[in-house]
Amino acid sequence: MSGAAHIALPGALHDTLVAAADILAVAREPWWIIASAAIALHGGRVGDVADVDVLTSAADARRIARHLGLELRAPAPHPRFRSELYLAWGGAPLPVEFMAGFAVRSGDAWRAVVPATRQAVQIGGVELHVPKRGELRAIVESFGRPKDLLRAGLLPRD
Repeated sequence: MSGAAHIALPGALHDTLVAAADILAVAREPWWIIASAAIALHGGRVGDVADVDVLTSAADARRIARHLGLELRAPAPHPRFRSELYLAWGGAPLPVEFMAGFAVRSGDAWRAVVPATRQAVQIGGVELHVPKRGELRAIVESFGRPKDLLRAGLLPRD
Protein backbone atom coordinates (compact mmCIF):
# COMPACT_ATOMS: atom_id res chain seq x y z
CA MET A 1 0.00 0.00 0.00
CA SER A 2 2.81 2.49 -0.57
CA GLY A 3 1.26 5.19 -2.78
CA ALA A 4 -2.01 5.68 -0.92
CA ALA A 5 -2.83 9.00 -2.56
CA HIS A 6 -6.27 7.60 -3.41
CA ILE A 7 -7.20 7.38 0.27
CA ALA A 8 -9.36 10.32 1.26
CA LEU A 9 -8.54 11.41 4.79
CA PRO A 10 -10.40 14.14 6.68
CA GLY A 11 -8.39 17.37 6.70
CA ALA A 12 -7.61 17.33 10.42
CA LEU A 13 -6.33 13.74 10.28
CA HIS A 14 -4.31 14.39 7.13
CA ASP A 15 -2.69 17.52 8.58
CA THR A 16 -1.96 15.78 11.90
CA LEU A 17 -0.34 12.80 10.17
CA VAL A 18 1.86 15.08 8.07
CA ALA A 19 2.90 16.97 11.22
CA ALA A 20 3.59 13.69 13.05
CA ALA A 21 5.76 12.47 10.16
CA ASP A 22 7.83 15.64 10.47
CA ILE A 23 8.39 14.98 14.18
CA LEU A 24 9.17 11.32 13.55
CA ALA A 25 12.04 12.31 11.27
CA VAL A 26 14.18 12.37 14.45
CA ALA A 27 13.44 8.67 15.09
CA ARG A 28 16.24 6.19 14.49
CA GLU A 29 14.31 2.98 15.07
CA PRO A 30 11.10 1.58 13.55
CA TRP A 31 7.84 3.25 14.56
CA TRP A 32 4.21 2.63 13.66
CA ILE A 33 0.93 4.52 13.51
CA ILE A 34 -1.69 2.21 15.06
CA ALA A 35 -5.39 2.16 15.95
CA SER A 36 -7.97 4.31 14.13
CA ALA A 37 -5.49 6.46 12.21
CA ALA A 38 -3.77 3.33 10.85
CA ILE A 39 -7.13 1.85 9.86
CA ALA A 40 -7.86 5.07 7.95
CA LEU A 41 -4.45 4.84 6.26
CA HIS A 42 -5.41 1.34 5.11
CA GLY A 43 -8.58 2.77 3.57
CA GLY A 44 -10.98 1.90 6.39
CA ARG A 45 -13.84 4.35 6.84
CA VAL A 46 -13.50 4.90 10.57
CA GLY A 47 -15.38 8.20 10.73
CA ASP A 48 -14.03 10.62 13.30
CA VAL A 49 -10.52 9.86 14.51
CA ALA A 50 -9.95 11.41 17.95
CA ASP A 51 -6.16 11.18 18.02
CA VAL A 52 -3.13 9.62 16.38
CA ASP A 53 -1.38 6.82 18.29
CA VAL A 54 2.29 6.18 17.52
CA LEU A 55 4.39 3.30 18.84
CA THR A 56 8.09 4.13 19.22
CA SER A 57 11.12 2.75 20.97
CA ALA A 58 12.04 4.23 24.35
CA ALA A 59 15.14 5.88 22.85
CA ASP A 60 13.07 7.49 20.10
CA ALA A 61 10.41 8.62 22.58
CA ARG A 62 13.19 10.45 24.44
CA ARG A 63 14.48 11.97 21.16
CA ILE A 64 10.98 13.14 20.26
CA ALA A 65 10.44 14.66 23.70
CA ARG A 66 13.73 16.58 23.42
CA HIS A 67 12.86 17.68 19.87
CA LEU A 68 9.48 19.01 21.03
CA GLY A 69 10.78 20.42 24.32
CA LEU A 70 8.28 18.30 26.26
CA GLU A 71 8.60 15.91 29.18
CA LEU A 72 7.87 12.22 28.94
CA ARG A 73 5.58 10.85 31.57
CA ALA A 74 3.78 7.72 32.57
CA PRO A 75 0.14 7.87 31.48
CA ALA A 76 -2.70 7.66 33.96
CA PRO A 77 -3.26 4.05 35.07
CA HIS A 78 -5.67 2.11 32.87
CA PRO A 79 -6.92 -1.44 33.50
CA ARG A 80 -6.27 -2.57 29.88
CA PHE A 81 -3.37 -0.44 28.61
CA ARG A 82 0.00 0.75 29.85
CA SER A 83 3.11 2.38 28.43
CA GLU A 84 6.63 2.60 29.79
CA LEU A 85 6.95 6.11 28.35
CA TYR A 86 4.21 8.39 27.09
CA LEU A 87 4.17 11.77 25.39
CA ALA A 88 1.08 13.69 24.29
CA TRP A 89 1.63 16.45 21.72
CA GLY A 90 -1.08 18.98 20.96
CA GLY A 91 0.62 21.00 18.22
CA ALA A 92 -1.56 19.64 15.38
CA PRO A 93 -5.30 19.63 14.69
CA LEU A 94 -5.61 16.27 16.54
CA PRO A 95 -3.62 15.15 19.58
CA VAL A 96 -0.69 12.81 18.87
CA GLU A 97 0.24 10.24 21.51
CA PHE A 98 3.73 8.74 21.34
CA MET A 99 4.03 5.51 23.32
CA ALA A 100 7.06 3.36 24.13
CA GLY A 101 6.76 0.02 25.85
CA PHE A 102 3.04 -0.14 25.08
CA ALA A 103 1.25 -3.22 26.41
CA VAL A 104 -2.30 -4.58 26.49
CA ARG A 105 -3.73 -6.66 29.31
CA SER A 106 -4.85 -10.12 28.27
CA GLY A 107 -6.46 -11.95 31.18
CA ASP A 108 -4.00 -11.64 34.06
CA ALA A 109 -0.97 -10.94 31.87
CA TRP A 110 0.37 -7.92 30.01
CA ARG A 111 1.31 -8.43 26.35
CA ALA A 112 3.74 -6.03 24.69
CA VAL A 113 2.51 -4.58 21.42
CA VAL A 114 5.44 -4.64 19.01
CA PRO A 115 4.34 -5.05 15.40
CA ALA A 116 6.27 -7.58 13.32
CA THR A 117 5.21 -6.02 10.02
CA ARG A 118 5.82 -2.49 8.77
CA GLN A 119 4.19 -1.05 5.70
CA ALA A 120 4.93 2.37 4.21
CA VAL A 121 2.05 4.65 3.25
CA GLN A 122 2.57 7.92 1.38
CA ILE A 123 0.31 10.91 2.09
CA GLY A 124 0.89 14.61 1.62
CA GLY A 125 4.47 14.06 0.47
CA VAL A 126 5.48 12.17 3.62
CA GLU A 127 5.96 8.51 4.45
CA LEU A 128 4.14 6.95 7.37
CA HIS A 129 4.42 3.41 8.70
CA VAL A 130 1.62 1.11 9.79
CA PRO A 131 1.39 -2.60 10.57
CA LYS A 132 0.09 -4.67 7.67
CA ARG A 133 -3.70 -5.14 7.66
CA GLY A 134 -3.89 -8.57 9.27
CA GLU A 135 -1.56 -7.63 12.08
CA LEU A 136 -3.26 -4.26 12.60
CA ARG A 137 -6.62 -6.04 12.83
CA ALA A 138 -5.20 -8.40 15.49
CA ILE A 139 -3.69 -5.49 17.45
CA VAL A 140 -6.92 -3.48 17.45
CA GLU A 141 -8.99 -6.55 18.34
CA SER A 142 -6.63 -7.24 21.26
CA PHE A 143 -7.74 -3.93 22.79
CA GLY A 144 -11.01 -5.75 23.48
CA ARG A 145 -13.37 -2.82 23.77
CA PRO A 146 -16.57 -2.82 21.68
CA LYS A 147 -15.44 0.29 19.78
CA ASP A 148 -12.13 -1.40 18.90
CA LEU A 149 -13.84 -4.55 17.66
CA LEU A 150 -16.09 -2.41 15.48
CA ARG A 151 -13.13 -0.46 14.08
CA ALA A 152 -11.14 -3.62 13.37
CA GLY A 153 -14.08 -4.78 11.24
CA LEU A 154 -13.75 -1.59 9.15
CA LEU A 155 -10.35 -2.63 7.82
CA PRO A 156 -10.58 -3.66 4.18
CA ARG A 157 -9.96 -7.39 3.70
CA ASP A 158 -6.64 -8.43 2.14
